[in-house]
Amino acid sequence: MTTPSIGQLLDSTVPMARTLKLEYLETTPERAVLRLPDQPEYHNHVGGPHAGAMFTLAESASGCIVLGAFGDQLSRAVPLAVSAEIAYKKLAMGAVTATAVLGRPAADIVAELDKGERPEFPVTVEITRADGAVTGVMTVLWTLRPNS
Repeated sequence: MTTPSIGQLLDSTVPMARTLKLEYLETTPERAVLRLPDQPEYHNHVGGPHAGAMFTLAESASGCIVLGAFGDQLSRAVPLAVSAEIAYKKLAMGAVTATAVLGRPAADIVAELDKGERPEFPVTVEITRADGAVTGVMTVLWTLRPNS
């Protein structure tokens, strides 16, 4: 039996990600890169991706890096998003890509969990269009809630 990829895990547990047909380009403990294909059913009034679809893309990328960095901790803690803030910087058109990175070293976060604490940590996500322009920036504050 093979272990599912992070993208497969997200698609199986988060139906919204599957609905948007997100593409998982890279999912490692250091970085997650997801793409939202250009799909007319998720366009806004100017023909680009809807803000809600871009929010879901970015939040999903943040979730992928959390799974990549802390998947080995899921038996003792559940990852939960605490808050999210997004800024839309430029008009997005066509397919957009979200790149997520952890805002703190994973080892520090696990050390807090080892001490019985409920660590919180930011994940920063940049959303870019095909020409490389940053169309949005999101910060998601995550926690690992101990299962006790």
